[in-house]
Amino acid sequence: MKKYPLNKAFTFIEPGPVVLVTTSNSKKNNILTLSWTMVLDFTPRFAFMTGSWNYSYKALVKNNECVIAIPTEKMLKKVVSIGSCSGSNIDKFDKFKLTPLDAVNVNAPLIKECYANIECRIVDHVKKHNIFILDGIQAWVNEEIKDKRLIHAIGDGRFTIDGEIKNHRKLMKDKLPKGI
Repeated sequence: MKKYPLNKAFTFIEPGPVVLVTTSNSKKNNILTLSWTMVLDFTPRFAFMTGSWNYSYKALVKNNECVIAIPTEKMLKKVVSIGSCSGSNIDKFDKFKLTPLDAVNVNAPLIKECYANIECRIVDHVKKHNIFILDGIQAWVNEEIKDKRLIHAIGDGRFTIDGEIKNHRKLMKDKLPKGI
């Protein structure tokens, strides 16, 4: 083994996939790119981290809701560009030619061009670490999207794309909840 710089260790376990989070306030909708997300439970419960430096933060805190949209590899350049600008002075849906669709349970919009969208309610905000805990309340999938390869951030400006899928469901059948 060779020593590795500790400040780069996170690149080995950076979670994925990269997601787009939509919010809505009284003025407009916004889109936030996030790579720090995690699944907390099968219920489904999720978590992500963001802070007051992001334009969407105020809408998240005020409204306690959002949509987590899961883009595919085809959208990689848009996803990076969305995360590289602020919604405070532009309409990201318009700028990046994305289609907002009405959600059923939250005011934040779905993104038509994404493979999947999950309407969420924020159930906790761990302020010390800017971690939001969310319950998924409605999931949507765009069956028109055939290439479902997802984007995963390494954390240093590089990305990996899903590849071959290995199926080991039989080995895990006792650990998976019914219906999964």
